[in-house]
Amino acid sequence: MPHLFEPLTLRGLTLRNRIVVSPMCQYSAHEGFVNDWHLVHLASRAVGGAGLVFTEATAVSPEGRISPEDLGIWDEVHAAPFERVARFVKGEGAAFGIQLAHAGRKASTKRPWDGHGAVAPEEGGWPVIAPSAAPFADNYPSPREMTLDDIRRVVDAFAQAAYRARRVGFDVAEVHAAHGYLLHEFLSPLSNTRTDEYGGSFENRIRLCLEVTQAVRTVWPEDLPLFVRISATDWTDGGWDVEQSVELARRLSSLGVDLIDCSTGGNVWTATIPVEPNFQVPYAQRIKRDAGIATGAVGLITTPAQADAIIREGHADVVLLARELLRDPYWPLRAARELGQQVEWPSQYLRAAPAGTAGR
Repeated sequence: MPHLFEPLTLRGLTLRNRIVVSPMCQYSAHEGFVNDWHLVHLASRAVGGAGLVFTEATAVSPEGRISPEDLGIWDEVHAAPFERVARFVKGEGAAFGIQLAHAGRKASTKRPWDGHGAVAPEEGGWPVIAPSAAPFADNYPSPREMTLDDIRRVVDAFAQAAYRARRVGFDVAEVHAAHGYLLHEFLSPLSNTRTDEYGGSFENRIRLCLEVTQAVRTVWPEDLPLFVRISATDWTDGGWDVEQSVELARRLSSLGVDLIDCSTGGNVWTATIPVEPNFQVPYAQRIKRDAGIATGAVGLITTPAQADAIIREGHADVVLLARELLRDPYWPLRAARELGQQVEWPSQYLRAAPAGTAGR
């Protein structure tokens, strides 16, 4: 079996290892623009040895931002500043990925250190849209139910954002269909009570996710991989579950998706989630086995031995780390040492590397 530091080839892209920097919102943009904070945050993880570095959820439309401080790529002017980040990240040997997102009914909310709930209009908030006119929670914005024209505009926004992303040097695109954001809201019967062709049956509820994915794949280069992040379960009776996730993954694979990034939850604020190390890994394993597609495991993966075991035991093809890489941007270099794997270090850091380490 492969191990954590074995390269992985997806279409025409080869990742130097199986460690992926999970998308992590920084809530530090102004009007959607990437800035020096994002450069340092993303570049540090590339220097630290990750195989693939993802941006945070990057909004495909202004109303699709989670908070007023989220990144966006809904206009040409947003795309150009990413070129500098892409050049640095790729220059350090990592692939560069963008997560394309629309927050749906969880948009126009405060960044975590400013509290919780809706942002008032006088503080920069905006009207939000969703499959159905039901808020995520009492203190969240009350959404307007989307029209068919709204849905068509969302599909086009994802495609246009993907096109811009490729032009500025991204290697991987990921469609965000998890964590209670717009596409997940359509998938789950708990948030989607529509009675038209986008609601009700499983076939109808997955329609928008498939349409967005197909639109993105059409403009994304054939030789570059496309990921989709899903929440494999709502952790709530009557909601989205792993059986539906497996079938969705099969459909996505047929549309040219290369990897399913397997998270859970986020759509029901009252859900009880058994958070513990590896608690989401069984979902990545199940989808990989039953849908026949590569998967990524994420969630409380913290130690090198733990991450390596997930790969060696065939539970997933990559591991995505989030908070552990906030604590230690150079976690991959430390993991290689602990696992006895030889990897290149930045030449500027060779004086601190194990004896015999090569520079890049």
